[in-house]
Amino acid sequence: MQGALELIGELRRWLCELTGMPAVALSPKAGAHGELCGMMAIKAALAARGETRSIVLVPDSAHGTNPATAALLGYRVESIPVRADGTVDPEEVKKRLSREVAAIMLTNPNTCGLFECDIVAIADAVHAVGAYFYADGANFNAIVGKVRPGDLGVDAMHINLHKTFSTPHGGGGPGAGPVVLSAALAPFAPLPGLVSGADGIRLVEHESEGAKAFGRMCAFHGQMGMFVRAMSYMLAHGSDGMRQASEDAVLNANYVKACLKDSMSLPFGDRPCMHEVLFDDTWLDGTGVSTLDFAKAMIDEGYHPMTVYFPLVVHGAMLIEPTESESKASLDLFIAALRDLAMAAKRGDTARFSAAPYYAPRRRLDETRAARQPVLRWTRPAAQSEAAE
Repeated sequence: MQGALELIGELRRWLCELTGMPAVALSPKAGAHGELCGMMAIKAALAARGETRSIVLVPDSAHGTNPATAALLGYRVESIPVRADGTVDPEEVKKRLSREVAAIMLTNPNTCGLFECDIVAIADAVHAVGAYFYADGANFNAIVGKVRPGDLGVDAMHINLHKTFSTPHGGGGPGAGPVVLSAALAPFAPLPGLVSGADGIRLVEHESEGAKAFGRMCAFHGQMGMFVRAMSYMLAHGSDGMRQASEDAVLNANYVKACLKDSMSLPFGDRPCMHEVLFDDTWLDGTGVSTLDFAKAMIDEGYHPMTVYFPLVVHGAMLIEPTESESKASLDLFIAALRDLAMAAKRGDTARFSAAPYYAPRRRLDETRAARQPVLRWTRPAAQSEAAE
C-alpha cells in the first residue's frame, strides 16, 4: 500500500501547487460528485459556526449541475444574470448578498468560454458577508500553469482529472473529481484522508481521527487508475508543459473562432475566448436550418457534433472546444468542413440537413421520446421473408 499511498500523496502535492490551495479531497469520483463534496464542506463549515444559511447564488451561464447540487443540499438557488459581454457583474452579485447566502458557484473560465476578469472583486464581496466561493473546475484545462484559483479567492473547486490531466474532453470515463479546499474549509474535508509521518503515509479513515470531517463520499479513496494517469501526465509534461497545454487549448479555440467568424455569428462580439469558442444561431436565420440540423449534418462529415443549446444564455448555442490535443492540420480540416456546411445552409440546401445524418449506422432519433420512453429490453425482431423466397 505504501507505493500507492505515496503516489496519491504526490498527486495531492501537485494539485495543491497548481491551484494555490492548501488541501485536497481525492475521493470524489467525477465533476458533479466533486461539486457535492465542495458544497458539503461549505455547509459543514457554516454549521461549525452555528449558521444555517439558505441561499446559493448561481450565474445564469453556469453548468446545470451547479443549481442541482445546491438544491440537493437543501439550498434555495438565486440566479445572477450575465452582462451583455457574457460575464458576471460584481454589482449584480452584491445586490443579492446577505447573511442568508451560503456560497456562490461560479465557473472561471465560464461556460461562454470567457475569463471572468472581475472574479477577485466577486470573491471579496462574497467573503465580506461570511459566505464561501465555490469555483466549478470543469474548465481548469484553460488556465493550468497560468492562474492559481487560490490566488483569486476561491474556497473550493473540483478538478476533472480525467479531462484536465488525461483524456481530451468527451473521451468518456472513468472519471475522478478531486476537490481543492482553502484553509477555511480544509478541516472539513471528507474521509478518508492522507497523513504523512515518520512511518510513511497512512489513510485516516475514522471520524475519531478526522474530527471535523463532514463524513465519507464513497467507500474507498477514489479512482486509483485515474490518479496514475493524471500523475503520469503531470510528470511527462512538467510545469512548463502543462502551461503550454493550456496555452495551446486557448490558441486552438481562438484559431477556430478567427477562421469561422465570417461564416458563423459570435454572440459576445469578436473578443478573445479561452479554451472554447461559442457561436449562436443568428447566422442561420431564414435558412430553414436549425442548430440541431447543423450538428447532425456534422456526423455525415465524420465529426462528433459540438455541444449544442448550451449555455442557455445564448439562443441556439454551438460551443466548440478543440482542446490542446488537436494539430493545426486537423483543425484546418474541421474548419473546412464547417465552412462547407455553413455555405450549404446559406444557399438553401436544406435537404442536406433536414434528416441528417444520412450515412451513420443510425439515422436521426426522436431524442426527447427516447429519453422519456426508453426501450430497456431487446426483443427479437419479427421474421421477414427474403425476396428470393
